[in-house]
Amino acid sequence: MKAIGFNQPLPISDERSLVDIELPDPEPGPNDLLVAVEAIAVNPVDTKVRASARPAAGSWRVLGWDAVGTVRAVGRDVSGFRVGDRVFHAGAIDRPGCNAQLQVVDARIAAHVPEGLSNEDAAALPLTTLTGWETLFDRLDVQRPVTGAAPALLVIGGAGGVGSITIQLARALTGLTVIATASRPESVDWVKRMGAHHVIDHTRPLAPQVSALGIGAPAFVFCTNGIDRYLPDIVELIAPQGRIAMIDDPETLDIVPLKRKSLTISWEFMFTRSLLGTADIARQGEILRELGDLVSQGKVRSTRTETLGRINAQNLRRAHERLEGGRTLGKLVLAGW
Repeated sequence: MKAIGFNQPLPISDERSLVDIELPDPEPGPNDLLVAVEAIAVNPVDTKVRASARPAAGSWRVLGWDAVGTVRAVGRDVSGFRVGDRVFHAGAIDRPGCNAQLQVVDARIAAHVPEGLSNEDAAALPLTTLTGWETLFDRLDVQRPVTGAAPALLVIGGAGGVGSITIQLARALTGLTVIATASRPESVDWVKRMGAHHVIDHTRPLAPQVSALGIGAPAFVFCTNGIDRYLPDIVELIAPQGRIAMIDDPETLDIVPLKRKSLTISWEFMFTRSLLGTADIARQGEILRELGDLVSQGKVRSTRTETLGRINAQNLRRAHERLEGGRTLGKLVLAGW
């Protein structure tokens, strides 16, 4: 099968950073689906792994954690899927990714693609939806109010892939007032289209801007990037006993300032369930099925903003370069071979 891989961590400007290769076709295990990949999306995790991982000598690492495709084979213990089904999934970080014509994925973390949704639009959804959903309902526990706080959610980095879908999920599934951060005219317009009630500028101090909204101190803050940079402002603006969630990887993080307000901070890592085989791993498939219902009802839409062409090393390097530039809106997608 065709695939795109790397065998050493290199800057994306180097043509060897991602290479077109040929690999043997994978075989599904008892709980797996074998999926013929038809469209993929690219996420910051792809760039981070590419820049830091060092595959074993003589081997290739295949990235990619957003895919849409057609089921080619079904493991003996799988139920609910059959050959020919159209599915989408985010996969697992410790298994070969979707930058390949064929991918093996645990059926419990996959779901059928909603009718009427194109491959490109569907590919943009799984990883960020799972991240946003788990953040809202498992980490921030937004359905449990914070006494005395404004029923509001601040999303720092609202125009990125995770921020874009989190705004939509919060609007579709909660009664929270959604505040998003964006700093450029095009990103401000984007987060408004995603459903943000208010937009503030993350290049300026956040606390005075939140205060100026006149809605009170928010109960919840989701920081999608730069938590070490934004944490002092978050501690100032959030309500006492509020809850904070993050997804990035600061080298160090001083949480002592959270004590005075009895704040809670949680890390969201979408791959925890698949990586550790948690007892509730099947919840990810359920979330994607619930997402499908929301899409079918018109309550959530794809965050795809651009399709960069077919799935090959050259176009994938372009996508990585764009993500590393830090100015993308929504999700970048590749489709076809």
